[in-house]
Amino acid sequence: MFKWCVLLRGINVGGNNIIPMKALVSMFEAMGCEQVKTYIQSGNVVLHHIQNDAAELTRLIQQKIAESFHCSPQILLLSVEQFSQALDNNPFVDAELKTVHWFFLAQQPTQVDFGTLENIKKPSESFQLLDSVFYLHAPEGIGRSKLVTKVEKCLAVPTTARNGNTVTKLMAMLE
Repeated sequence: MFKWCVLLRGINVGGNNIIPMKALVSMFEAMGCEQVKTYIQSGNVVLHHIQNDAAELTRLIQQKIAESFHCSPQILLLSVEQFSQALDNNPFVDAELKTVHWFFLAQQPTQVDFGTLENIKKPSESFQLLDSVFYLHAPEGIGRSKLVTKVEKCLAVPTTARNGNTVTKLMAMLE
């Protein structure tokens, strides 16, 4: 069995793409997943599955979610090794975890508009793109950050973001 972290984007937000976690766990178990655990209501799942091909498992999950919940959220599937590396690569290790945000990229960007990101960031904010993760340190919170609304456009790839507290909790669940 292979360990996976499944990140669903945009579920249970504003009354859209409603997926009850208990029903999601049941769906994964019906797919043959084991040790399925969710964390908060925003689409964080860790599980074990016999499939070791991320693309194939992602396709299967997309199909089952569409059939079961009649929605198609973006799904990002990370192996325990990939997730651990994303945590280890955090360039803001001295910052308070809740102020650091991991934007997991669906794919490697080919062109990044760093100029726009630099121009709109607050003086207190810092960011770094490492591998397939865009790290944002926003000590004043992401609710006031202009970067948050522009990250995906400037990277030109789909992303899904999690704060440091969520990332460390998910890593603990994977271990």
